[in-house]
Amino acid sequence: MASKDHGREYDLVVFGATGYTGKYTAQYITTHLPSTLKWAVAGRSESKLSALVTELSTLNPDRIPPSIELGTLTASSLSALAQKTFILLTTVGPYGALGEHAFAACATHGTHYLDVTGEVPFVAKMLTKYSSTAAKTGALMFPQIGIESAPPDLLTWSLARFNRATYSLPTADVTVSVHTLKSAPSGGTLATVFTILDNFSLAELHASHVPYALSPVPRPAAAPPKPSLWTRLTGLVNIPGLGLLTTSLAGSTDAAQVQRTWGLLSSVPSRKEQGYGPNFSFREYMRPRNWLTGVAIHFGLMVLGLVMATPWLRRVVAKRVYQPGEGPEAEAAKWDEIEYRGVGRADGKEGGALGRAWFLGSTYYLTGILLAEAAATLLQEDVDLPGGVYTPACLGQPFIDRLDRAGFHIEVKPLEP
Repeated sequence: MASKDHGREYDLVVFGATGYTGKYTAQYITTHLPSTLKWAVAGRSESKLSALVTELSTLNPDRIPPSIELGTLTASSLSALAQKTFILLTTVGPYGALGEHAFAACATHGTHYLDVTGEVPFVAKMLTKYSSTAAKTGALMFPQIGIESAPPDLLTWSLARFNRATYSLPTADVTVSVHTLKSAPSGGTLATVFTILDNFSLAELHASHVPYALSPVPRPAAAPPKPSLWTRLTGLVNIPGLGLLTTSLAGSTDAAQVQRTWGLLSSVPSRKEQGYGPNFSFREYMRPRNWLTGVAIHFGLMVLGLVMATPWLRRVVAKRVYQPGEGPEAEAAKWDEIEYRGVGRADGKEGGALGRAWFLGSTYYLTGILLAEAAATLLQEDVDLPGGVYTPACLGQPFIDRLDRAGFHIEVKPLEP
């Protein structure tokens, strides 16, 4: 399929291409996106970028190598870069400290934008400051389109789609479980965790995670189910179709994304037929090996919260983990695995949909796939969206089909009553 004629120098630019996730993204583009693609790798170090281009040429010798664009994190540099490209993919984080200039430049110049942040307060801040600008310029902006939080967002969309197609009913609620996770965090991910309270206040963090705080329309009419006292104390819950579950580290981050999707599908004219329904709610957990590990995970996350809230503890721990740009060796990471499972109850009917989404390989390579295939969707598909800030699910089935061919699979079947 031919790319759109946009009149800019590049179809896409990967900013931060020499970082841990950026390299995976550049590798995937080199080996899987069309050879006619006009693209560039961008960053601060010419020597590192040149070394990357040389490395990429060994992966696909018949392909014209990407151009090199030198740039810094200043507003002027990113403004110049945004004007050269149809799409900017940025993997430079923590976004709360380093991401705003890229977001602002793309919104201002009508450049489509993709990032892999997991920082919900960053997304909240960007929505407040730049969503109206993007609406005017036509920029389509997709923050949070990496491992946080595209997979649960796309799985939820698929469950709701199944309920509409099979039962002609909206979806009452979705529960997603991180069923399998074999992966170690990169230095960039850890830096985000340990610096988020350096970049945002507790009040900002809390406000952005209030249910449906990022939704463009008010929260659903029905009150979401409240966890029992037992669940609040131990983290444990038993969900039909999913089994014993416990607290998920990414639960509130992913919920913010899915809840925003609910609001977008309710309000964007071209997406209203995909809406989840007025009574929708979402929860995310993870599957433990047994009840004891489930309780341990729950309390371990409470301890992590204490570390994050204590500056000197954050500094001590941050020095003893991977640093930004570092991460698991590629040979070890290729044995990673991630699987999500989910149930979506149809509204007004017993039963509903049971789904799973999975990928075998590095979760950071998966993030690279998500970035690259989202960019390909914007380049080659009629996404039928006005300018604004969106979520991965707003790219719909064409995006999911591309991901399936790339190795990230989603399957949905009936959930028996």
